[in-house]
Amino acid sequence: MKDPVFVIHGVANRDRDEFTAAVSALAAAAGVDMVPVHWGDLGAQDRFIDATLPVYRTDTDTLRDGEAPEPVMAKHFAAALLTETIDEVRQLSLLDAAVREQLSAGNDAQDEGLRDSGRDKLDPDEILEYVREAWADTEWLCRTDDAQLLLETGRSLARSLLDETDPDYDDSYHGLRGGGTDLHSRVRSLVRRRLKDLDRVAGAAVQAVGARLNHAVRSRFGPGTTRFLGDVLVYQRHRDAVHARVRQVIDEVHPELGRSSARPVRIVAHSLGGVIAVDMATATAPLWTESLITFGSQAAFFHVCDPRGGQLTPYGGSTPVHLPASLNRWTNLWEPLDILAFAASKVFQLHDGTAPVDLPVSHQASTGMWTHSAYWNLPHVATVIGDVMRQNRPLENQ
Repeated sequence: MKDPVFVIHGVANRDRDEFTAAVSALAAAAGVDMVPVHWGDLGAQDRFIDATLPVYRTDTDTLRDGEAPEPVMAKHFAAALLTETIDEVRQLSLLDAAVREQLSAGNDAQDEGLRDSGRDKLDPDEILEYVREAWADTEWLCRTDDAQLLLETGRSLARSLLDETDPDYDDSYHGLRGGGTDLHSRVRSLVRRRLKDLDRVAGAAVQAVGARLNHAVRSRFGPGTTRFLGDVLVYQRHRDAVHARVRQVIDEVHPELGRSSARPVRIVAHSLGGVIAVDMATATAPLWTESLITFGSQAAFFHVCDPRGGQLTPYGGSTPVHLPASLNRWTNLWEPLDILAFAASKVFQLHDGTAPVDLPVSHQASTGMWTHSAYWNLPHVATVIGDVMRQNRPLENQ
């Protein structure tokens, strides 16, 4: 009878009973006897994470002339968000097209009663010249290449000019009617004011949407992200304590397990658990491992960024890192939408000259967009575990 397969969890597993139930379900699906290795109580303290997160708030005060919307995110959010090169010629071309379209629509045959007003004095070329003068002073609009936003900006600007030349429009804003020789300076002034107003509105909208998105991302993914980072930091500092917990659970099954090549262990590990398993199997005093299956794991990524030590040499980029005989076989599963899953076959080479096996796991729509924890319930994962651990069927890289 074979020894059981030991299952090491990854980050953010605080509930021992929940993890034990997940391992039991996976063991039943794979047809393999499994023993859970729980170390989550040694992980990061995350009870007070909320105290470190910025608080989202909204401003209800109406913006007044000369006031800028108070930033609710980074001070230079626009520059950080829109860093690509912007084609100003294209921007002004879209604005020009929208202005001409709106001016034409405002003076069509359906508006005959106003055709003798000051509207016919509005020159699109002149307006574009004034827009070009003021464009560099905008903070938000000059950084966008969104055609719809630029077209709407041009239409809104033209509509405001048309309103100022409407005989029925309230003249309390020093409109353009009867502008005489001062018409050009009034148009220039109005273009600058309206462009500034539109820029402030765009800025307030972008910041509000960005803040809500930031808040939603923090609320949805923040806890998982902070627990992942927190557990990684704790493991880096307290690696010996985590390894001792793994060794303790193995010893409870049999104290000779993993002590030599005579009786190696078999391990299944998720996420950071895969890093733990590789670290232990390649340590100076290794945990002898017959077969390792990792899913959603970062062992290769961590070693490339910061060499793990033990029996492993740093990755130089041209040839893979030679794994010791204490890690006999390694199958690494990854899901395409799992941003925390990394390949191993290009970075490492097994002692027999073959590469670890990287196997993709097909994405299922039912798992949603956050797939890092989905492996436990995927039938294909259970099948691979059964093939490797129970039937010892050889697998190849895909």
